[in-house]
Amino acid sequence: MWTVSKLAGRCGLSRGTLLYYESIGLLKPPVRSAANYRRYGERDLQRLQQICAYRHAGLTLDDIRAILIKPDRRESDAAAVLKRRLVALDGEIETRRAHQRAILKLLQNDSIGRNKMITKEKWVSIMKASGLTEADMHRWHAEFEKAAPEEHREFLEFLHIPAAEIRTIRDWSARGEGFTG
Repeated sequence: MWTVSKLAGRCGLSRGTLLYYESIGLLKPPVRSAANYRRYGERDLQRLQQICAYRHAGLTLDDIRAILIKPDRRESDAAAVLKRRLVALDGEIETRRAHQRAILKLLQNDSIGRNKMITKEKWVSIMKASGLTEADMHRWHAEFEKAAPEEHREFLEFLHIPAAEIRTIRDWSARGEGFTG
């Protein structure tokens, strides 16, 4: 027989986790000692090890409950839940692979890691070539400052604008005034 802490430790869990599993019905309430302490037996250990195995496979507690607690449980129920988890994992893996491909593409890009930078002058010329007037750019800055002040500051730093000029741009942006600099 084991106490709560000893059984939890044997399975690499905290005492609280084991009690939670009991509270939600994954573990049956154990027998109690004369002093009203929980006493767990071999069947409890096997059940907890089974729960841990399912958790290590990434199953949710609801999925584990569906497998272990359904009174009319069939082997096909467990297989169906495990197959659904496998399909979900395949999707997660594909998403991670897409992230890897995107990172590799960024690393292969000439402007990454080679200290190439976009300057304020390049940015202004791009904005003007896109049809923005000085007034449009002023409104753009004012909206950026209002909606996301920290990101606006980071963007201005990204353009390698000197700190004093950044303060000036942010000040007039916050007030909604024009800037000619």
